[in-house]
Amino acid sequence: MKLFVDAKSSKQGDGSRENPFKCINDAAKVAAPGDEILVMPGIYRENVCPVRAGLPDAPIVYKSVEPLGAVITGAEPAKNWELYQDTVWRMSVDNGIFADYNPYTTFIYGDWYMGSKIYHTGVVYLDDRQMYEVSSLEECIKAEVYPYSWEPEYSRYKWYTEQKENKTIIYANFLGKNPNEENVEINVRRNCFMPVQNGIDYITVQGFNINKAAPTWAPPAAYQDGMIGPHWSKGWIIEDCDISNSRCSGISLGKYYDEENDHYFTKNHVKSPTQMERDAVCRGQYHGWTKEKIGSHIIRRNNIHHCEQAGIVGRMGCVFSVVENNNIHHINNMQQLIGAELAAIKFHAAIDVVIRNNNIHHSTMGIWLDWEAQGTRISGNLFHHNNAPSEDTPLMFGAMMCQDVFVEVSHGPTLIDNNIMLSQTSVRIASQGVALVHNLFLGALTGIGGGTDNIANGVIERRYTPYHIRHETEVAGFMTILHGDDRIYNNIFVQNEPVKEAEVTEDMGFTTVNNNICGTEIFDSFLNYQTWIDQFDMDHLPDMTALQDYHFRSLPVWINGNVYLNGARSWKLEKDKFVDHTHKVTVELIEEGNQYRLKTNLAQVLKDYTTGMICTQTLGKAFEPDEYFENPDGTPIIFDRDYFSEHRSINVIPGPFADLAKAEDGLWY
Repeated sequence: MKLFVDAKSSKQGDGSRENPFKCINDAAKVAAPGDEILVMPGIYRENVCPVRAGLPDAPIVYKSVEPLGAVITGAEPAKNWELYQDTVWRMSVDNGIFADYNPYTTFIYGDWYMGSKIYHTGVVYLDDRQMYEVSSLEECIKAEVYPYSWEPEYSRYKWYTEQKENKTIIYANFLGKNPNEENVEINVRRNCFMPVQNGIDYITVQGFNINKAAPTWAPPAAYQDGMIGPHWSKGWIIEDCDISNSRCSGISLGKYYDEENDHYFTKNHVKSPTQMERDAVCRGQYHGWTKEKIGSHIIRRNNIHHCEQAGIVGRMGCVFSVVENNNIHHINNMQQLIGAELAAIKFHAAIDVVIRNNNIHHSTMGIWLDWEAQGTRISGNLFHHNNAPSEDTPLMFGAMMCQDVFVEVSHGPTLIDNNIMLSQTSVRIASQGVALVHNLFLGALTGIGGGTDNIANGVIERRYTPYHIRHETEVAGFMTILHGDDRIYNNIFVQNEPVKEAEVTEDMGFTTVNNNICGTEIFDSFLNYQTWIDQFDMDHLPDMTALQDYHFRSLPVWINGNVYLNGARSWKLEKDKFVDHTHKVTVELIEEGNQYRLKTNLAQVLKDYTTGMICTQTLGKAFEPDEYFENPDGTPIIFDRDYFSEHRSINVIPGPFADLAKAEDGLWY
């Protein structure tokens, strides 16, 4: 059945074409499996809460009839401003509009939030951009540049809030603009499209503009909400949408609410947040975290931007999902929210998740895979400008390091292949069991061998994390991170940044080495497989006491067939490699409208160099889960397709392009 919704309807209807519903929620209340809700262009100021699930072969489809013509917003127009002083204006809002959730009394805080200042989930928007909250009226009046912002001049647009006699008072500095004549809004709703209940499965959301909501901070051991999300269910499709201006996260594929483990560290102080993350995994098993009930979502062809925690966030609820063909950009550019959950995509427990063919840029971090990146594949993505816009932009204490991809405290197998990584740092590996195959790296590999363990009471406290039954959520075991077990084949490394001395830093109790030399030299302390296995004396009966030291040393690495240019450096044991420090190699990203291409002389420098074809058998199994680098369905991978899905012949060229002549073709449209 087709149900029709039109915000411009003169009265409430019955959902027919002739007499449409006025609100999307009215259609949601009656929709049954197989129904299609057709939403006409207009602005829908509501939080859509689906109450019925679809079926695998009969989803409930919510569709904007005109692509992006139907706008679901968490904001309301803000008029009736009164001039307070100079360029500062004042308005008063009756708290009745907020019902049981007032964003201007709700704070952004919780586990893994590191900010020295605590902000509200509320926001003032000027012309569809978030203004900067400050802690006092005096700061609002001064309107000084916020030094940590990636958009410093715009950071002078300030706002401040206080409560008085059941009213929310908002002061805002519009720097000479008259807010009564401008497009000014404030967010008043927590979400735009999210069920209240768990298990509302098989929903498709297609073609909407979703913006300006006030979700809360979403760490891994807490309820995770966003402007839109499935709320602990299965089989959602979110496609062809524009999702922007969330105070925290845009899309949540995250964790359910667990009363006994929700911000436990923040509320009770007595157990570490790392311990509560382990508990969340185990409790999730009890609360239905299985392949049959949770995950398998599809997030595709969306434009996700200008959110301040994450474009897409998800702990456990993201399993078995596909994230593809999205443009995700300008995440956490305001730099007001500080903590360990900031990235264009931030997933914990991304078991068998495939992230492919996305354009991820201008964000604090591209993709952050934290814990249990088992069977996760990052393939065919374009990463660029995932770093501060200037060397002079300071980093606030507690702020996250910038890179295209961060894999943290996972046991693998985690596969990163056929990507173009152009930011200052390419991949941070505070983990093990990672395979890098056929990528182009302009930035360094960093964090190798560190960043996994806490320093407490002057001693190292090892973080141990779960690994799982192959292609399932059930926990198979827990182990500390030994490091190594990495495979690096057929990549191109180009030193594109000035070489600096490696910097040892301590953050959140973790010590890490920030390397900026492109290449694999950072693995020089790791053994190859043969030297490593010889330590275990395989020809004799095992002596547990004699071998126990080796059980807790780093695992071996496999590195071969890579290209090193402009001073990029290789692993000392790599046999088959191409090194050219004579010719100056250029790789420049050219943006033409919404299209990107490379300008490069790689083909002229590499000439006829070829290497071998890589497949699942080449890569073998990740050590702890004993799982191959393979597809989510358990079938093997042959890396015979490049970034463009073009076929690789027997003469394999390193890097993401089967034909280097096509490296200058359009990368993203």
